[in-house]
Parts: sequence; C-alpha cells; structure tokens
Amino acid sequence: MLLLNPGPVTLSERVRQSLLRPDLCHREDEFFDLQDEARARLLGVYGLDAQDWAAVLMTGSGTAAVESMIASLVPENGRLLVVENGVYGERIAQIAKQYRIDYEVMRHDWMSAPDFHAIVGRLDRAERPFTHIAVIHHETTTGRLNDLARLADACAERGAGLLVDAVSSFGAEAIPFAHAGLAAVAATANKCLHAVPGAAFVIARQASIARAASRTYYLDLARLAKLQAQRNTPFTPSVHAYYALVEGLRELEDQGGWEARHAHYRALAERAASGFATLGIEAAVPAAQSSVVLRAYRLPANLDYVQLHDGLKARGFVIYAGQGGLASEIFRISTMGSIAAADIDRLVDSVAQLVGKNASAIA
Repeated sequence: MLLLNPGPVTLSERVRQSLLRPDLCHREDEFFDLQDEARARLLGVYGLDAQDWAAVLMTGSGTAAVESMIASLVPENGRLLVVENGVYGERIAQIAKQYRIDYEVMRHDWMSAPDFHAIVGRLDRAERPFTHIAVIHHETTTGRLNDLARLADACAERGAGLLVDAVSSFGAEAIPFAHAGLAAVAATANKCLHAVPGAAFVIARQASIARAASRTYYLDLARLAKLQAQRNTPFTPSVHAYYALVEGLRELEDQGGWEARHAHYRALAERAASGFATLGIEAAVPAAQSSVVLRAYRLPANLDYVQLHDGLKARGFVIYAGQGGLASEIFRISTMGSIAAADIDRLVDSVAQLVGKNASAIA
C-alpha cells in the first residue's frame, strides 16, 4: 500500500531496516551517541550553528513539538498572536487557550493566504505588544505554503518572535532561519524526513530557550534542551524511532539534502497535477501558492470522496480527505516518502479508471 496521506509516509527499505538494530538502554552511551547525532544532523539540514540554535528532541507526534514550543517559548507575561488559515492554526489557538496564554487569533478563510498587511496592522495597534506570533508554514488543510520571511522581518522590527509550525515542511521547503525574527520551528520525523512516528523536535534559538517558561512537565523545552546538551534525558524516549530518524537524516544527506528533496517532490506534484488536469480535476490552490509536499484537488463531479478513497485503496493507494467544511469539496495528495514517478503514473491511471467507470454508471 502506497501512502499518499500527509504522514506517516511510505518508508524506504533503508529506514525500515534501521528499526531492527539492537535494543538500547536510554541511560547508556550508545543511546546518547544516537541522540547527539540526531540533534547535530537536524541542525545540519539547514546549516545552522549550534552556538545560536539547539535541536531539542522529544517523544511524541508533531503536535507534541508544537505544544512544547508554544507552552515554553511564550513567556509568562507574554502575548501571542495566532495566524490561522486552516486546521493547524486553529490547533495552536486551542493549545494557547489550554495553557491560559494571553492570545488573539487572526482568522482567515481556509482557502486564502494570511493577510500580511492586516497582521502588521494588528501588531502596530495592540494596546499591549505581542511578544510572539505563531503561524503554520505548510498548512496541510489545503496545501498552502504561507510566507514566513515577511512575517519574520515584521517580528524583528517589532521585537517579537516568530514561532513556526513546520511539521510538514521541515526538510523539503525553504525556512528563513537567517531572519532575526524567527525564534523557533517545530517539526517531526515522520513527514519530509521519511522516518517513523514517535520522534518530534523543536529547533529554537539558544536565546529563546534561555528565556523559556515552564508551564508543562513532559514537554518542558528548557529542561529537555539542558539535559540533552549534557548527554542525558529526563524520560524514556522512543529509541527505535530515534534510530529511524537518524537513518532518515543520513538518507536525506546522501540524496542531496532538502533542496534535492524539494525538487523531487515538486516533480512528483507537477506530474500528478498534469495527469489530473487531463481528467478535468482542478487544483484547489494555485501551484505557485502551494507546498511541493502536498496538493489539494477538487473532487471530480461524478465521484464523492468515499468512492474515490475506497476505489484507490483497492488499487493500492491511500489518499486524504479535506477537513472541516472542505470535506465534501477536495481531496489531498502528498508526495512525501518513498515514492517514484511511476507510482504517480499508476495513481493517475487509477483515478482515470474510477472517473470513467463512475461516469459510465451514471450514463
């Protein structure tokens, strides 16, 4: 079965075999060697300096990393502006509410890009300044890629920090780490890094970690960062997920790094879009505004999502539905994981069969 959902991904045989390595006690040097390699390689993906940045590992899904970032890096007296244009921006607002963080949401239509001028205007009109802005980089609700660089610059100009959910973009899209306003990103192993669920991480500026709050116990970013820098860990981590993360990072480097992965995803996404276009299936978001990681498409006029999903699953593909009010309008195709051009061709052929078969049934 080929997974075309936005994580977990279809593994390469190389990463799958890494799960068979020897069992490790998480209090032994062998584990700390593994942890050190994972942290160093995560910084290496975007060429970050360990003097300025730290990669902080945790056991959990990508949402655990996002929660840790929000709960830890917004100070006790801080204010958070949440930019929402999909499910995952909405989730950050729910996290802020749960931790009783002083926050405000700038809501946008889920099919639209964030309104940069409205966001800056709200920052400038705030009675009490916002210390942080939170935004999704790749909003997988629609496949839209939100613009980080301008927001990071606006944050730097106003003394705020940009907190980025990069769960489904880290390792395949450009992230503006060089922009001073970017304070941290949260991500996970089982998306663009092609590893398995269970290992997540936050990459944050050392200065941001030094000012971190301590609202949460298990996901306390400052404590995790401090102990990992000392070759230690406060809890039992998902050791085999760390094996897979390290192997996925080695494989990423061997394949040319994030730029090469971006190019590979783009080629697959454009191949799928071109094939679907011949079937009359339109992209929901223009390619220039979309991530290469995932694209959303309008459902064919003669197929609902259940018919499309079940027909494709019977042919060896797992796709993803739209979320919320988009469930009856779109379907989503991710190009993450061990996927080749021939797989996309088989997908398009399978959709063509289903569209043709259903049209015949209606006639």
